[in-house]
Amino acid sequence: MLKSELIEKLETENPHLSPIEVERVVEVFFESITQTLEKGARVELRGFGTFAPRYRKARAGRNPRTGEIVPVPEKYVPFFRAGKEIREKIDSTLK
Repeated sequence: MLKSELIEKLETENPHLSPIEVERVVEVFFESITQTLEKGARVELRGFGTFAPRYRKARAGRNPRTGEIVPVPEKYVPFFRAGKEIREKIDSTLK
């Protein structure tokens, strides 16, 4: 699902909200998650999952085109762990 599809679905399910209001709600939601991760904290959405920053050590990578070894600096990356309910739902639906 794309962000635009999410906005469209929310507009359909909430006709009392204007399209601009729905788009703003989605923007605020994603921005809040991003700001929390920037602070190094985790975001837990019960029944859905948890977002947390995860540390990656510096390492030697390889350019796939040339094979040249390239240093990859240490960094933090966003990590998502799905909650039990959503994992079970997906598993039962896709079997």
